[in-house]
Amino acid sequence: MAEPMTAAAFHAALRAEGVTVVEVGDWKAHNRNHKGAWGPVHGVMVHHTVTSGTARTVAICRDGYASLPGPLCHGVIAKDGRVHLVGYGRVNHAGLGDGDVLQAVIAERALPVDDEADTDGNRYFYGFECENLGDGHDPWPAAQLDAIERAAAAICRHHGWGAESVIRHLDWQPGKIDPKGIDWTAMRKRIAKRLGTAPPMSTPAPKTPEVSLAKLRTAARTDPPKAGTPMSYKGVATVETALVDEGLLARSYSDGHWGTKTTPAYAAWQRRCGYSGQDADGIPGRGSLTRLGLKRGFKVVD
Repeated sequence: MAEPMTAAAFHAALRAEGVTVVEVGDWKAHNRNHKGAWGPVHGVMVHHTVTSGTARTVAICRDGYASLPGPLCHGVIAKDGRVHLVGYGRVNHAGLGDGDVLQAVIAERALPVDDEADTDGNRYFYGFECENLGDGHDPWPAAQLDAIERAAAAICRHHGWGAESVIRHLDWQPGKIDPKGIDWTAMRKRIAKRLGTAPPMSTPAPKTPEVSLAKLRTAARTDPPKAGTPMSYKGVATVETALVDEGLLARSYSDGHWGTKTTPAYAAWQRRCGYSGQDADGIPGRGSLTRLGLKRGFKVVD
């Protein structure tokens, strides 16, 4: 647990790490603090912008959009390696993410799979947006990768964190892919080397998909589709795919929300399992979900 640096200390830490800093307007006072607390801080999050052109990218990250007001990060890391400071305090960069991931960052251990959006990341993370189209083809110049390494290390050095405290947006919020195209294992090793610490542990991908009964039931009871919101639980998509394979659902919506068509489809699966009445209400139970998992290749956990 750490209190955020002052803006002056943040600026000084970046410069001390060899970062070329560009101050943009009133960045020290430009924030979203009126929307909620910033801090305690626990880590650094890296994103890509899906934009091209440094001037345009910086302007967007400073001002935001009508639907997502700026600032959208603390610093914009341009392709030439310069870091443009656009805001300081609470900023709109992380959004809702997985609380289990936050606990892993705090403990500096291997990250679990991010499968729900239940925790306000804007409060807990420093955020850097990197100028890149995010299509897997737009290159990441050496100067930009060096700046990511240095900027992340600067914050970690100040707070006494290791490279395990530096994560991607895709590690945090289900459905995100950024920053696409960076060898993240190599980047975290670079950060660790700069800090003089041991390389962080990699996060193994689960061999068999896991579905939490408790999280799935919560989604089924309280989570109608919400356009434009992050998925609440990845396991919903796993179950929907299984229902499609069983011929009970036309398609998997894959947005992590338990929709109105998923409930009757699951109720049909419950009836196929021999349940009736309230036991076939479309809300998953352990017996029916376990049978579906055994048939369709996922594991049911608490």
